[in-house]
Amino acid sequence: MRTLVIGLGSMGFGAAVSCVRAGIQTTGFDVNPDALKRFQAQGGQSIQSLDSCSGIDCVLIFVVNSTQVESVLFESDLLSKLNPNALVINCVTLAPSKAIEIAKNVQGSGFRYIDAPVSGGAAKALDGQMSIMASGAPHAMRDAKPVFEAVSEHVFELGDDPGHGSQMKLVNQLLAGVHIAAAAEAMNLAASLNMDLHQVIDVISKCAGSSWMFENRAPHIADGDYTPLSSVNIFVKDLGIVTDEASRHDAVTPLSDAALSLYQKASESGLGSEDDSAIVKILAQRSNGTLPGSDT
Repeated sequence: MRTLVIGLGSMGFGAAVSCVRAGIQTTGFDVNPDALKRFQAQGGQSIQSLDSCSGIDCVLIFVVNSTQVESVLFESDLLSKLNPNALVINCVTLAPSKAIEIAKNVQGSGFRYIDAPVSGGAAKALDGQMSIMASGAPHAMRDAKPVFEAVSEHVFELGDDPGHGSQMKLVNQLLAGVHIAAAAEAMNLAASLNMDLHQVIDVISKCAGSSWMFENRAPHIADGDYTPLSSVNIFVKDLGIVTDEASRHDAVTPLSDAALSLYQKASESGLGSEDDSAIVKILAQRSNGTLPGSDT
């Protein structure tokens, strides 16, 4: 199976490397030349334009948003370069309605589509241990199995129709975004109380108040290191999708609304490209507090 991974960011890079490690012939594409060089250093092949790919059996898409998905699929020559009946596996967080729309257009062009958003973070992606929330036709899911086995620890099969995977991802992102905001609030409180932040992490990680996001993001705050693994702007997008979709279905989401407001404020303050845990800086400013690695 000749596989193309589009988007070599934190998750896409890990998926592409995991495919190479599993012996799958894998080509990577990204608009960032450094990402291509990094992938080549791991034994992968790369292309600098989607127009130059050929003979692809499976495409994994790891770009940022639905606009970029539609661009790579419908505004390039990509589909004309795929083998007949190729698999298009979309791993991007989308509104379910958008996933259904894209699936219809891909399938109308003669290809198979799997709605397959992912979770797990950069480290799990690099280890081939992501979780995949997938929905698609049984024959497509069957043929995608070698790729799924290479990149994931868990594949949740959520039905035959596109959109079901994206629905599940929305629930995940609601919790993830709110948990990061809660972790930031807790760490800001601890800093305001002049507590040892690393000790706070050690204790809380073993207590009922912990979460995966707390254990993963709180060390960023304690170390004052906001190198982006998942950025503030990602959760501006994802929680925006959550709240929009909730509104469409008359579901109230007060915690998501509050968390989204915090991410939006951080983005407007110039923190959009920093790690999503950087929302703590907004809380520290409002609290007149000091965080590790900064004067505010």
